[in-house]
Amino acid sequence: MLDIVIRGGTIVDGTGGAARQTDLGIRDGRIVAVGAVDEEAQETIDATGRIVSPGFVDVHTHYDAQAFWDGTLSPSPYHGVTSVVGGNCGFSIAPLSPEAGPYLMKMLSRVEGMPLESLEQGVPWNWQSFGEYLDQLEGTLAVNAGFMVGHSAIRRTVMGERAVGHEATDEELAQMVELLRASLAEGGFGFSSTISATHNDFEGNPVPSRHATRDEMLTLARQVRDFEGTTVEFLPGVGWGEEEAQYMADLSLAANRPVNWNVMAPSSNNTASTQRQLAATDLARARGAEVIALTVPQPMTIRINLDSGFVFDAFHNWAPFFRLSKQEKLDFLNDPAKRRHFEQDAQNPTSPMHRMANWSNFTIDQVQDESLAKYRGRSVGDIALQEGKEPFDAMIDIAVADGLQTYFMPQAAGTDDETWRIRGELWQDDRTVIGASDAGAHLDMIDTFAFSTVVLGEGVRERALITMEEAIRQLTDVPAQLYGLRDRGRLEEGCHADVVVFDAETVGLGATYTKYDLPAGAGRLYADATGIDHVFANGVEIVRDGTDTGARPGVVLRSGRDTITVEVPGGRDV
Repeated sequence: MLDIVIRGGTIVDGTGGAARQTDLGIRDGRIVAVGAVDEEAQETIDATGRIVSPGFVDVHTHYDAQAFWDGTLSPSPYHGVTSVVGGNCGFSIAPLSPEAGPYLMKMLSRVEGMPLESLEQGVPWNWQSFGEYLDQLEGTLAVNAGFMVGHSAIRRTVMGERAVGHEATDEELAQMVELLRASLAEGGFGFSSTISATHNDFEGNPVPSRHATRDEMLTLARQVRDFEGTTVEFLPGVGWGEEEAQYMADLSLAANRPVNWNVMAPSSNNTASTQRQLAATDLARARGAEVIALTVPQPMTIRINLDSGFVFDAFHNWAPFFRLSKQEKLDFLNDPAKRRHFEQDAQNPTSPMHRMANWSNFTIDQVQDESLAKYRGRSVGDIALQEGKEPFDAMIDIAVADGLQTYFMPQAAGTDDETWRIRGELWQDDRTVIGASDAGAHLDMIDTFAFSTVVLGEGVRERALITMEEAIRQLTDVPAQLYGLRDRGRLEEGCHADVVVFDAETVGLGATYTKYDLPAGAGRLYADATGIDHVFANGVEIVRDGTDTGARPGVVLRSGRDTITVEVPGGRDV
């Protein structure tokens, strides 16, 4: 007898092949039949009029901490995601030492926008090895989750306070190599790192990985080649060019693995940048390497403030400001001369971020002081005009009056039809993979965790940028193949029964709102999905009609056991 039969649905199997109306049989966590099923089952689901697809794969999350207080890894499964990869950007929370824990906790609160009080109360911080961290998550998760081994975690664990501001000695590098190899042997998915100027720690200093030499980076990447089913994830920075493209190709060849880099956000206003970034793959392939762009499939709407400084600190010469105390920041901004110089720095044309410094187009999203509530939802330009001020002064005056707690929304990029057309082309380009959700991070800032339902709702149904069959392949088989996930990403006999049943006519993104469900009562941006009827992980239903079933069948994915090796042609000879 089958455990479950899903009858009469439209099977879209993840291969890109034509959809077909038939049945799906599941037994012992695996798909055992795709076609007409006569065998009886303990449970039958009528999927008439619904799409039945593989569970979606999200290769870029930061659920490393949230996994301890929320085994659902919400909101991902509600949007049809059944497998995730965490530990990206070099920001894993294992391996760990007693000294490194407090630093990494505070670093995450700043660079990944996780409330510090939630990290303090919701995470035990009681492991040392990578394997001990993974062991604590066994049996607690609704979805499947693998975790990269983060460069900053390794560097801080080995080097202590020297991890920031210093190059590693030969002895320290040898210890990092040993620690990385042990972590990969214990199931780490691969090596992740960043050199992006947007990544700064709690004190406003560049995160540990940004202090690494090129030799350190390549030496650590090289360790990955010795472990089955591992990979590399990397952030090259903002406004990068051919030098960084060559760097990523070097990493790929050293590791003998594809390098997945973050992030490509196309815009019709800057198509040259997109083409330059895609050319990094062409350059890599000419050398026998593989470099794949992680592309965000929706407009980037962000919320930022002058207290934490994330994103703002990438403006030219703004990073030192965020190392000041709260009172020092307020004094600085109240000084007219310093304020004017501050604005001039932001407009510096040599900085790739200067285009963002169009203050009039910023919108006031949230204020803490209710006396400032009249500004919510208004543009800085309108406020400046009404109050007879320069836009930058109007913006800073509100922030100062609000104790720097005001959240500003830069104008969303890429809402126009031409940018959507470009996105549709990129989704189907073999130099990209859809993702960049950052789920579990930037909890007060972005809602890209809903990428899968945006692709299906906006991309397939509303804009017809991509067929349903190809969209599902890009959300399932393509990322699964890139990361070498064993028997996942397709609806085929023998594959793990990660399955989504949804309504093509209604699937999409619900309203975005703040949900106060984090440890210590902290809030996060959240959005429900529409049109998702059933979600199964390993043959067990985890979501029914938007509700958690309470089941926790997710597998803690470990490299080698749950992944196969994806090599690159030129890496075998390095």
